[in-house]
Amino acid sequence: MDAKLEQFSIKMEKTVVTLKEEYSTIRAGRANPHLLDKLKIDYYGQPASFQSVANISVPEARVILIQPWESKLIREIEKAIINSDLGLTPSNDGKQIRLTFPELTEERRKELVKDIKKKSENTKVAVRNIRRDANELFKKQSKASEISEDEFKHLEDEVQMITDRYIVEVDKIMDDKTKEILTV
Repeated sequence: MDAKLEQFSIKMEKTVVTLKEEYSTIRAGRANPHLLDKLKIDYYGQPASFQSVANISVPEARVILIQPWESKLIREIEKAIINSDLGLTPSNDGKQIRLTFPELTEERRKELVKDIKKKSENTKVAVRNIRRDANELFKKQSKASEISEDEFKHLEDEVQMITDRYIVEVDKIMDDKTKEILTV
């Protein structure tokens, strides 16, 4: 790949990776430990991720088990879960916290699918903005006679092919997540 194109391809790839990360935090009625990735607790005055202060496991399809390494962290972890937008109520037995995922209602599934499509559209817009930035750069280089007219056309075509590839990937990721959500 042309070095001029590589930087834009890398930006598009990062945009798609960000979408995947966002999708991993959307709960589909099944227990997914990645839902906790964005949550932080106060650990001796420092923000800490759940993974750094507890063992997280999925003993059943609809249950996440959080076993803090220090029992005094149970309250902090519960507070972080309650204050989050997960919509889950933690229960603890003094040693561990159990998060039970309720079955998703049809209405909630449709809301999640709307959210998935919105995030997907935003990602496509971001990819197209990167394409626009690339084309503007190449146009400036062409006007400044840094690249030839033929090279400009070639780079423009290449950027479009890269853009199309990432748009197709975004659509596939969206379709997969939509199927996951709608599967009862």
